[in-house]
Amino acid sequence: MVMHSYGSKTPKSIVLMLHGYGSNGVDLLGLAPEWAPVLPDTLFLSPDAPFPCEVGFGFQWFSLQNYTPMMLLAGAEKAQSYVNAHIDDAIATYNVPAPKIALMGFSQGTMMSLYSAPRYKDRLAGVLGYSGALIGGEALLGNPNIHKPPVYLVHGDMDMVVPVPAYYHASESLKMAGFEVGGSIQKNLVHSINDIGIKEGLAFLHRVLS
Repeated sequence: MVMHSYGSKTPKSIVLMLHGYGSNGVDLLGLAPEWAPVLPDTLFLSPDAPFPCEVGFGFQWFSLQNYTPMMLLAGAEKAQSYVNAHIDDAIATYNVPAPKIALMGFSQGTMMSLYSAPRYKDRLAGVLGYSGALIGGEALLGNPNIHKPPVYLVHGDMDMVVPVPAYYHASESLKMAGFEVGGSIQKNLVHSINDIGIKEGLAFLHRVLS
């Protein structure tokens, strides 16, 4: 898998960026130059997802041909091993501890970030998720074997790809499981990231990585 990077060569913190369905790691890495001036000691890593996308271009973390909860859960569970491997590799390569690593995702990348972070072997700094959804949230309730890093979610109220009820479901489910959850709904925003969301995400990353 190809890993794209931007930022400090001797980082004190890392943001692992997980792209959406049919995209690639270069896509999200475009945010790094906007965030790097405020996070000068941070390295931004953005891998291509492990599988060629079934729609014929880009990559995917798991299939979306069958959108049933059971199949989504199976896909996320399988792909989690790749996310874990990226985190492990970042720790080993850059000598940055897990509590200084944040996951950031868009759409399917948010699904993977929210699935992987609580289940990773060590506590991560936090999760920043755009336009995504929570998979397997019921397994977080009362689970003593998970970690609960802070979460910040941003979603557009005009999103027709992952409709905004997914934001409310993720936020409320995580809060019920004991997570600190913040976020915002952006007016007139479709399945995308706007300038307000970029600024809010940067403020969250600065807080959890400082």
